[in-house]
Amino acid sequence: MGTLQLIVCLLLLSCCAMRRSRAAYEDVAIDLNDDILGLIVFKSELHNPPALSSWTEDDGSPCSWKFIQCNSATGRVSGVYLTGLDLSGRLGKGLQKLQGLKVLSISNNNLTGELRPELAQLPNLETLDLSHNKFTGQLPSSFSSLGSSLRYLDLSQNMLSGPLPDNVFQNFPSLSYLSLSGNSFQGPIPSTLSKCSVLNGLNLSNNHFSGNPFIQNGGIFALNRLRLLDLSNNLLSGNIPTGIYTLHNLKELHLQGNQFSGSIPSDISLCPHLLKLDLNSNFFAGNIPTTFGTLKSLVFLNLAHNTLNGEFPQWVGNLTNLQHLDVSDNGLTGVLPMSMGDLKSLKSLILSNNKITGNLPTSVVQCNGLKTLQLKGNLFNGSIPERLFTMGLEEIGLSENRFTGSIPPASGQVFESLLVLDLSNNDLSGEIPPEMGLFSSLRYLNLSRNNLHSRIPPEIGYLQNLTVLDIRGSALYGMIPGDLCDSSSSLSILQLDDNSLTGPIPQEIGNCSSLYLLSLSHNNLSGPIPSSMSMLKGLEFLRLESNELSGEMPKELGTMQNLLAANVSYNKLIGRLPPGGVFPSLDASALQGNLGLCSPLLKGPCKLNVQKPLVLDPNAYPNSMHGHNEGNEIARRLDHHKFLSISAIIAIAAAAIIVIGVIIITLLNASARRRLAFIDNALESIFSSSSRSGTPSVGRLVLFDTRTSGNLFADPESLINKASEIGGGLFGIVYKATIGAEGRIVAVKKLYKSNILQYPEDFDREVRALGKVRHLNVASLRGYYWTPQLQLLVSDYATNGSLQFRLHERPLNLAPLSWDTRFRILLGTAKGLAHLHHSCSPPIIHYNLKPSNILLDENYNAKVSDFGLARLLTRFDNHSIAGNRFQGAPGYAAPELVCQSLRVDEKCDVYSFGIMVLEIITGRRPIEYGEDNVVILNDHVRVLLEEGNVLDCVDHSMGEYPDGEVLPVLKVALVCTSQVPSIRPSMSEVVQILQVIKTPVPQRQEGY
Repeated sequence: MGTLQLIVCLLLLSCCAMRRSRAAYEDVAIDLNDDILGLIVFKSELHNPPALSSWTEDDGSPCSWKFIQCNSATGRVSGVYLTGLDLSGRLGKGLQKLQGLKVLSISNNNLTGELRPELAQLPNLETLDLSHNKFTGQLPSSFSSLGSSLRYLDLSQNMLSGPLPDNVFQNFPSLSYLSLSGNSFQGPIPSTLSKCSVLNGLNLSNNHFSGNPFIQNGGIFALNRLRLLDLSNNLLSGNIPTGIYTLHNLKELHLQGNQFSGSIPSDISLCPHLLKLDLNSNFFAGNIPTTFGTLKSLVFLNLAHNTLNGEFPQWVGNLTNLQHLDVSDNGLTGVLPMSMGDLKSLKSLILSNNKITGNLPTSVVQCNGLKTLQLKGNLFNGSIPERLFTMGLEEIGLSENRFTGSIPPASGQVFESLLVLDLSNNDLSGEIPPEMGLFSSLRYLNLSRNNLHSRIPPEIGYLQNLTVLDIRGSALYGMIPGDLCDSSSSLSILQLDDNSLTGPIPQEIGNCSSLYLLSLSHNNLSGPIPSSMSMLKGLEFLRLESNELSGEMPKELGTMQNLLAANVSYNKLIGRLPPGGVFPSLDASALQGNLGLCSPLLKGPCKLNVQKPLVLDPNAYPNSMHGHNEGNEIARRLDHHKFLSISAIIAIAAAAIIVIGVIIITLLNASARRRLAFIDNALESIFSSSSRSGTPSVGRLVLFDTRTSGNLFADPESLINKASEIGGGLFGIVYKATIGAEGRIVAVKKLYKSNILQYPEDFDREVRALGKVRHLNVASLRGYYWTPQLQLLVSDYATNGSLQFRLHERPLNLAPLSWDTRFRILLGTAKGLAHLHHSCSPPIIHYNLKPSNILLDENYNAKVSDFGLARLLTRFDNHSIAGNRFQGAPGYAAPELVCQSLRVDEKCDVYSFGIMVLEIITGRRPIEYGEDNVVILNDHVRVLLEEGNVLDCVDHSMGEYPDGEVLPVLKVALVCTSQVPSIRPSMSEVVQILQVIKTPVPQRQEGY
């Protein structure tokens, strides 16, 4: 009986065990179904993902699916690896079902939409990588609950925006890597970031973060395990206090592209493991800390584009591991030490645009690994070390210095390695070495502005890869070699202006098939223009002015459809212009000085190479009566012409009398106006003297066009209240106001007081000079209001607002601008700038051209505004404008404006105009955060042009447009935005080009 009971008990226990096992199996099955369900729901939000074809709900487990990893112990999904599968669609629901998920990597795809807040419901997540997608919106507040297990978070290269919640990082004790780079986050960096105590990699670059993240005893300084800190290209500002030494584990520190100021922290030298230090493009001032000489591990040091001064560091030879050194665009002085030769690992040395003097140390040639040497814009003197041209350098830039002597002969590795050679703007002399023809890889050769007194060696024609040859203003003589392009078809820019070249333009110039700029002006070239020049189908700019060229212009030149501008003035050309292309629309300035050219724009004799008329002798024929009749007819014609000549003389005399009368009346009127002006100025001088004597003066409004002066403003602040504000810029804030009894609507700019002229007579003189500028496409300055505390400028009010408003801030009830309207705006802007540059004396450079400064009247005529206001500054030169490079519109500043030691001219406005044209045509801003980091508009359009897809960037909201107009306008814009100022056309040339683009080419007449 006892045995039977034992058997029954064992059976019961066995059944219970089987039931428990079945229940456990059912639980696992339910969990597996949750994983399948979550992944299938996630897949459903994607657009036809062929890579995920193996994911099907018919399977009992997802562990066999591609890109899925499971935990072998639990059978749950632990990893989803979908990197680089070209997935598109949205990040849908479902992933929160994967409660065992540790790794989620969906980087390098095309996913859009907002981030799902449900991601915070994954309690075991350790790695979350959503980088390189197109996610938008703000970071969900639920991300602060992602879990204490998260170690790796990468949301970089998306389109996320908005401020970050300050508490977002309060629950990340295990986070070791964080990257939010390449988004549009703004505001301060959250203070809770300091709680991520084990963080060793932090990348917040390329956003809009502001404020100062370096707070003593907190902030970034609390992250003492950091090895990588990248805060570059934000809006961070302020001084960096002592405390970086707490980040003693740092290997890379990137702070470039911000607005940090003050001295460079010397305690950076207490980070002994530092490999890369990049502080360029900030406002750091003072000396480079001498303690940097102890950073023996440093391989990369970039301090460019700051306001550093003092002597070039003599301890630089201590940094024996240094590979890249860039301190360009500062104010460093002194000389280079001989210890430069100790930098055996140095590959790149960039010292451009400082004030470094003395000889270039011969020890530099001991830097055997050197590839790039850029010393442009300093005060170096003496000769160029000969052995410099025996090294394996790829780029030599010694322009804008005071080097003397001859160009050293080349030998060794440099023949195969050298890509760029720029020795321009020095005092070099002697022959151009023929060895230069052996630089097999050379692409850019600039020897301009020297005293070479040399012929052009024919060996230059051996340069197979040369794209730019510039030897302007170097006292060249002799003939242009005919074989310049025999070995190379890649030459795109040939500039030989301002020399003493003689002889004809070689017929072989037609072999330079890739030329788009040919400039041979201001030489002594003679003979005809070769017809072979018409073979240059890609030529866009041709300058032949101020030579001795003669004969007729080949009519074949009219077939050059890509030619945008040509200048043949001051030669000895005769006959008709080529009938096609750009020539019928050339401006008189491009043709003048050729007394034999036939054009309605020119005065003087016109010589045509036509067959001489046949003259018959009437006595040579037997029919003398017939000859007698012909002789009488000729006599009658001569008498008729004599009568017409006398009539013409009488008419001319009468016209002269009338002109003289008009001149006399005009002078009398001018005299009267001067007397009235004298009275006005006398009154104004009385008014002005009170301010200089210390007596407070009463503010008054002066209107130039109505001669209204002395009108008092009872309350000027009532005109410029916040409610009437309509814009602002570099010099002040603009308001809409009503003045006078007639209720005239005007635009009033309240100038910022900083650096504005303080004496009323100085202010009056400069404003009146600007007020005299009158042009259809220039916003007229109508008057001003002045007190020592308040300065206002009065100008016409634009009915249709600004171009900025119509392009980017247009309300839905306003239709987009059509192509014709956009073309009218850009052509009008070009005409306005051309007037400022070429018709004003001295020329007026705008410096701050952007869409908000282009006003539109009731007919959408463009009005260039805000011009010339730099004249109202107490201290104005090109450098002071360059110093404001961070205050202007992003993307519009020409490269030369960034270099504070470079003088600038009208070409900086041409660059800004080109950027604005691209913005008008594409509807996009000059700089945007796109799919792959920052999108630079002109680079983007240039790439599309090279790929043949440039019309893909056109703003389709403007409706239909003619490809034949839009495409050449885009090309003009890209030429205007060239990095080399000399390549950019003048604004008068731009106007000519645009007019040609809009004007249909006349059909060639039959048999012409």
